[in-house]
Amino acid sequence: MKILVTGTDGYIGCMLAPELVRRGHDVVGVDTGFYRDGWLFNSTSLTPLTRTGDIRRISPEELRGIEAVVHTAELSNDPAGELDPRVTYEINHQASVRLAQLAKAAGVRRFVYMSSCSVYGLGSGDALVSESSQVNPQTTYAECKVLVERDLAQLADDGFAPSYLRNATAYGASPRMRFDCVLNNLAGLAWTTKVIALSSDGTPWRPIVHLQDIVKAVLAILEAPTEAIHNQVFNVGSTEQNYRIREIAEIVAEAFPGCSTRFGEPSPDNRSYRVSFDKIHRALPQFRCDWDARRGARQLYEVFRRIDMSRETFEFRGFTRLKQLQHLLRTRQIDGHFFWTGEPAEGM
Repeated sequence: MKILVTGTDGYIGCMLAPELVRRGHDVVGVDTGFYRDGWLFNSTSLTPLTRTGDIRRISPEELRGIEAVVHTAELSNDPAGELDPRVTYEINHQASVRLAQLAKAAGVRRFVYMSSCSVYGLGSGDALVSESSQVNPQTTYAECKVLVERDLAQLADDGFAPSYLRNATAYGASPRMRFDCVLNNLAGLAWTTKVIALSSDGTPWRPIVHLQDIVKAVLAILEAPTEAIHNQVFNVGSTEQNYRIREIAEIVAEAFPGCSTRFGEPSPDNRSYRVSFDKIHRALPQFRCDWDARRGARQLYEVFRRIDMSRETFEFRGFTRLKQLQHLLRTRQIDGHFFWTGEPAEGM
């Protein structure tokens, strides 16, 4: 297929797009370039041609001939979403729906939307929530995911098949690394400080999934019969990978020799949820997660050892979404609506 991937320079997108190319698809990419400063290690993967552009300004012409869209490009994670909720709604809700509308008008048949398990917000103790459970978003980021799912469902018809992937919290090594995801962050602390010191008691539940398994899920959606994925929500991950935060910390500490853990008091952050991933395994029997937290922690240890990662690298703004956006705003490289200003440096 000819596939448009948004966010090809992102944490997941830079792994997804080369895999689609490897599978023989004709891939074109678009990315704002906000996070190109963050490059943790070199990759030899063949990357598709990517245009620097904002999804709010994609034109109908860019969707001509496209057969599928995989939409990963939004302001990612809760802290970045709260930086300016008004802009978050512009990008994550309004622009995503507009992109789907343009895609449908252009004859695109499949639209894969990267949603998030954060839409569940608060779980029911140790009970598992599923795709049929009531959503309970606690942040602007999660609320926008719910709104996009709702609005894209209204576009679905015989010629346009959207699918919604509610990914668990991602982890794992990527050239466009993120250290603001829980397992990745704890691994960076383990490597640079030898101590994982949590400010909370670590009792909240979080489902996690390796980014390469997210890539597998996207491939499975694109290759599945339309009737299996049409207007369907899928939690992406495995039920075995619901962990308490303290369990993730202990697993990471085991993978990093000489690392210890410390825990604090219960946190006022009440987000805690366990998720069932049975549906995606029933509907897409070819999909199975290859990774778990232990294998992911060992992978990160080997990457950090190979590149001799420094504390300065771990703390670099380019690997944390909120810090990078704050930097671009402070230096006036982007304006109040997060568009590039295009102002040349003085003396140029």
